[in-house]
This record gives sequence, structure tokens and C-alpha cells, in this order.
Amino acid sequence: MSVKFGLPPVARNDVRLFILGSLPGDASLAAKRYYAHPTNQFWRLLGMSIGEELQPLDYERRLERLAERRIGLWDAIASAARRGSLDRAIRQAEHNRIVHLLGDYPDLRAIAFNGTTAAQAGRRLIGDPPPNLALIDLPSSSAANTRPLAEKAAAWSQLNAYL
Repeated sequence: MSVKFGLPPVARNDVRLFILGSLPGDASLAAKRYYAHPTNQFWRLLGMSIGEELQPLDYERRLERLAERRIGLWDAIASAARRGSLDRAIRQAEHNRIVHLLGDYPDLRAIAFNGTTAAQAGRRLIGDPPPNLALIDLPSSSAANTRPLAEKAAAWSQLNAYL
């Protein structure tokens, strides 16, 4: 089982909302892009929540739109041994220094966790958040999460309140 290393954070200094995944899957790591697998619903869900179609845009334009909307991307896990791309296969995880987001991004209003693995790790790493910071657990955008898209979209719609 090989050790896989995540991607660097994508965010401007004035970010208000960070969305944290667990660890990028193999397709994303190979492409060096967040949420690169074509069946992952991340770009569709985020676009629906902010009222803007992101999925048809090329990756660089997606990142520009996120920056303009003051949204950052990163992961709770920096590296881990994992066969395949599923979170349940993660072993020996090393975590990113998520707590530093609180000091490094003074405009930060919310951290949203894309899926259970990200939420469990991220909440443990942050501990008790300051009162002006919301922690939001979202259903995973992965195709492995078989909840209906409409149900996921309803949960993801709360992100717009933090932009």
C-alpha cells in the first residue's frame, strides 16, 4: 500500500469559507486538481449552493470563481497509506495543521467538511472553535455516497450564508 500526499491549500488571504475534504482520490492526485474524478459531485453541489454553474468551467476558471467568492479548498489529511480512493481505506494518516487556518485567515467565518472522514478529523484537530466560526458537516460529494443529489444539495445550500 503506497503513501499518498495531498494537495496544497487553494485560498486567498481574505477567504471566508474553507471546504475541507479528507484526502484527494487517485484521479485528483494524478491530475493535481481538487475533485477531478468525473463522477464526484463537488463542483455541481458547490455551484448549486452558491447559485453559479461551476461544473462546465475549466479547472483554473473554477478556482478563480472560488477565489472571487472567498472560498478556499484544502484537506484534513496531509498524507496516508491508502489502496484506491475510498476514505475507509485510509491508514496511518498524517493531518494538515487545520487549526492554523484560524490565525492565518482573519476573515474566516466557516469551515465546512466534505464527508464524515473530513468532519471527524477536522473537528478533532480544531477542538473548540471560536464563537465567530461555524463548523459545518456536509454529506460527501463522492459518488460512493449514494444519497440522492437533491438531499446532498439541500445540506450544501447552507454554505451560501457564509460568503
